[in-house]
Amino acid sequence: MLDTFGRILMSSLNVLQPAHRNASAGDNVLTPVERELIFDIDMSDYDDVRYCCSGADVCLNCWPLMIVAVKVIDTSLRDDFGFRHILWVYSGRRGVHCWVCDRKARRLTNEQRAAVADYFRVYKENENNYKKVSLMGQLLLLNFEESGKKVGGLLAQGVRRCVEEIVFTYTYPRLDMEVSKHMNHLLKAPFCVHPKIGRVCVPINPNNCEEFDPTTVPTLIQLLEELNREGLRSDVEGEWNKTSLANAIKLFRSSFLQPLLKICKEELESSYNAKLQQSKNLLSW
Repeated sequence: MLDTFGRILMSSLNVLQPAHRNASAGDNVLTPVERELIFDIDMSDYDDVRYCCSGADVCLNCWPLMIVAVKVIDTSLRDDFGFRHILWVYSGRRGVHCWVCDRKARRLTNEQRAAVADYFRVYKENENNYKKVSLMGQLLLLNFEESGKKVGGLLAQGVRRCVEEIVFTYTYPRLDMEVSKHMNHLLKAPFCVHPKIGRVCVPINPNNCEEFDPTTVPTLIQLLEELNREGLRSDVEGEWNKTSLANAIKLFRSSFLQPLLKICKEELESSYNAKLQQSKNLLSW
């Protein structure tokens, strides 16, 4: 759908088109049946631990926080949950979006999505407790009657534990939990243009996301200028190859779209063969 700001927003797959919802009776006519598992991470949620920018502003000093988020979430989704078809996209201004497109992810219920999101919720805000991350472990108990060597060892262990908690407090991914929990939540589509600053929502390669520079992402005006310099071409499909979007589109097609199309085709063929075999078995009776 297209909102009032001109953004292309994507939601869930429904049995009935939203435009026809008033033509059918019943309360569940727009119940979503399928949706990618999505994660939304905004830099503004790190304002208490960054001092270079605030709000929607982002620079190369604070962007490594997004790099850590991509690395942590992507690794866990693949290793802990077994997901394979994951697309990371720059939001166009202050964060990143993650689209998990595996079949089993698309068919998760809201309750199951909430469970996956809660799995990542280590960072917890508490206005009555300045300690926002709590890592379970052995408590530091100093007994001054023990030898100095043992006390020193315990102290060193405690310091290491404090350092770990500080690192987690500053860098652990801070998710917008509501986005991940509900199938009907809207999210900007990949390759749409941010309405305020004009940057394109381009894919990010999680394997080398530390090389991604949000300040060099092409804008709509830049792309129009590049196309105008090239002039009209008969090969309309290949026009993007002469623009700053060329690498982003190649990444999207090679690392995400083509593997996903391949597995979808295999699943359709497998489903068809299973139904065909079932029909043959019924006829044999």
